[in-house]
Amino acid sequence: MKTQRKWLKWLPVTLISVPLVLSGCGSNSGGSAATASTAPAASSAGNADAAAKLKVMWWGSQARHDATLKDLELYTSKNPNVTFAPEYTAWDGYWEKLPTLAASNTLPDVLQMDAAYIQGYAKRGLLADLSDIDLSGVVDSQVLENIKIGGKVYGVPLSYNGQGIVYNKEALEAAGVKLPANDWSWDDFFAYAKEAHEKLPEGQYGIDDMTNIWEFYQYYQTSQGKGPIFKDGTTFNLDKDTWMKFQQIYADFRKDGIVPAADQQLSFKENDPQLDSMASGKVMLRTASVGSASVIESLLPGKLGVNNIPIGEAGGGWAQSTIFLSVSEGSANKEQAKAFIKWFVSDKESGKTLGLTRGIPINEEVFKELEPTLASGDLFAKELLEAAKPKALPFYPAPAGAEDFVKTYKSEMEAVMFGQATLEEAYQTLLDKGKDAEAKLNK
Repeated sequence: MKTQRKWLKWLPVTLISVPLVLSGCGSNSGGSAATASTAPAASSAGNADAAAKLKVMWWGSQARHDATLKDLELYTSKNPNVTFAPEYTAWDGYWEKLPTLAASNTLPDVLQMDAAYIQGYAKRGLLADLSDIDLSGVVDSQVLENIKIGGKVYGVPLSYNGQGIVYNKEALEAAGVKLPANDWSWDDFFAYAKEAHEKLPEGQYGIDDMTNIWEFYQYYQTSQGKGPIFKDGTTFNLDKDTWMKFQQIYADFRKDGIVPAADQQLSFKENDPQLDSMASGKVMLRTASVGSASVIESLLPGKLGVNNIPIGEAGGGWAQSTIFLSVSEGSANKEQAKAFIKWFVSDKESGKTLGLTRGIPINEEVFKELEPTLASGDLFAKELLEAAKPKALPFYPAPAGAEDFVKTYKSEMEAVMFGQATLEEAYQTLLDKGKDAEAKLNK
């Protein structure tokens, strides 16, 4: 159940110095970096038909780069007045360069954005309002509502992401354990963990110990209607009673051997054929993102089922886009950029060219065009998405400036796992760190 840790790699530091999410859950994979002309876009009249050379910038893998370049060529073949100056790199290089461009007022016309960063860029007035792009029939209305910032759309979502549960259906059925059912509650989840402990062979566990993963606790808190740990991206909101209740359950699970011992838990490595908690046969259920589901499916083909994150009165988990195309506020070609973005997400030929290089397309019609050609792992990821969507809450990444809190949460809760700190001590440390982060965020 360590998929959430991928988002730790994506957590922003600041918009001035940004070494780091999810997405992306987009892609933080490497790939040969390449750049084209970085000259400012030519100025043009404020209409979509005027000639323009759009500077476009994105991060991703080589497969994404190649597909996007072909897509830009396709657009120009259909719209000869619009050409492109593309710039692309891997995840780290992208977020190292973008703040520099922002500081010098030379952001590209069209730029790829991630959920962990878009709020900060929008609040600083760096992104244009895209609310006037008509996305009806292209993007689900609830998806658009979830990604609004201050009631406005600053990035058109490109693909779905989300978090769900994957479980070893074959092994659980063999042991006679009741299988998870969609829309299960947290009480159901904890009851499953206890039953799995009673019925599974020695050395196997129903769930991981995710005490040290702040996102997983946040799923619990938000499902109870208490809001995210950083409400509105600024206010520290770790609800003590809710946190203590959740952590005490896991403390009891450690004492009773219902979850792996701390040293074993921390030795697991997600999606490694030998060291993944599930692929190794040690744990029967863990979380997975839509973006990574195909990997675990390939390690245990035909053996897995999917389910949503446990829910509470407010819902649970998340399922939405975490990767966007935005337009810089300083662009001289806003209307042409908006027209391009709408085509990018709605045109079926564009969708075929891009494939799944940015995940499951946000446009269901585009996905249907691709579906007959998809591998079993890709279809499994779509199945996970569909399980996660009905009761999903918005995605709540840690805001820029909260990196010390995130690091402290992990280290402090690992101390709890090893019996080196009490829950009261850990809570006080987290409270202090959270308040420090809040002070920085409100400057």
